[in-house]
Amino acid sequence: MVSEKELKVIIEQVLSEMKSKDFTESKKDTGVSQSAVDHIEDNELSDITMVDMRKQLLVPNPENGEDYLQMKAKTSARIGVWRAGPRYKTQTLLRFRADHAVAMDAVFTDVSEEIIAEMNLFTVKTKCKDKDEYLTRPDLGRKFDDEEVAVMKEKCKMNPQVQVVVADGLSSTAIEANIRDILPVIFQGLEGYGIKAGTPFFIKYGRVPSMDVVSEVTGADITCLLVGERPGLATGESMSAYIAYKGTVGMPEARRTVVSNIHQGGTAAVEAGAHIAHILKEMLDQKKSGLELQL
Repeated sequence: MVSEKELKVIIEQVLSEMKSKDFTESKKDTGVSQSAVDHIEDNELSDITMVDMRKQLLVPNPENGEDYLQMKAKTSARIGVWRAGPRYKTQTLLRFRADHAVAMDAVFTDVSEEIIAEMNLFTVKTKCKDKDEYLTRPDLGRKFDDEEVAVMKEKCKMNPQVQVVVADGLSSTAIEANIRDILPVIFQGLEGYGIKAGTPFFIKYGRVPSMDVVSEVTGADITCLLVGERPGLATGESMSAYIAYKGTVGMPEARRTVVSNIHQGGTAAVEAGAHIAHILKEMLDQKKSGLELQL
C-alpha cells in the first residue's frame, strides 16, 4: 500500500508532467481532455473521478482502438489501462485510490438530516449505537429497542397494503443520490393502482432483515425496503429495493424480491420506481413474493 508521503510525491510528479509541453501533446493518448489541462491552476488537479473510464483508453497506439472502446463501453471493469501488476500507470493508481476513497465515504458517512426532512421521513434507529458497531455487528442492525418500536407504532398507519421504508445500509451516498427521484415515483405508481400506502420512514444503521420487524409491527401486507448497497470501485451510489409479502422475522431470503443496481449508471431511479410499483401490484394480486412470484 502506498503511504501518504509517497502519494504526495507521486501527485507532485504528475502535476509537473501535466504542466509540461510533452504532456499537452500526449493528452490524447492518456485520455485526459484539453479542458482538464486548461483548468490546472495553482497546483490543483481536476477531479479525476469525473473522467468516464468507459471512454478512456490508456493503451498507446492500439491496433484497433475503436473495438477496444466498444468493449470498454459495455463494462465498468478496469480494462484498457495498458500496464498492470506492480508497474501500472500513475494515472491508474490515482484513479484507484480516488474510487476507493469514494467507496469509503459511502460507507462511513451518514445520510444528511436535510434530505430526511425534505422527504418528510421520521427516523428510527436499530440497536447499533454507531457506524463501527453497525459494520461489526450485523445482528444488531436487524433489531430495534422497544422505544424505537413504540415510535413506529405511534407514527405509522397500521395495516397498510404497502409499507415503504428507507435505510442507509452500506452506502449513505446511494440514498442521497436516488431517494429524491425514486420515492415520489413509487407513491405515484401506488396511487395510480389504487393501492393504500403506509407512512414512510427512515431506518438508521439498518440491515435488510430490519424490514421484517417493520412488517410485523405495522401489519403491512407488503414491506418494501430501499437500502444503500455495499459500494465497489465502479460506483458508491448503488441502491436496491428488497420487497416481501407478509414478511416475518427469521423468514428465508428466498421470500424476498430484489430490484438491484439502482443508480445513474445502472437502472435510473425514476425507471426503477415505476418498476417497483408494478411489482408491488403483482405481489398484492398473487399474494406472493420471492421465488414464488411470477413476473
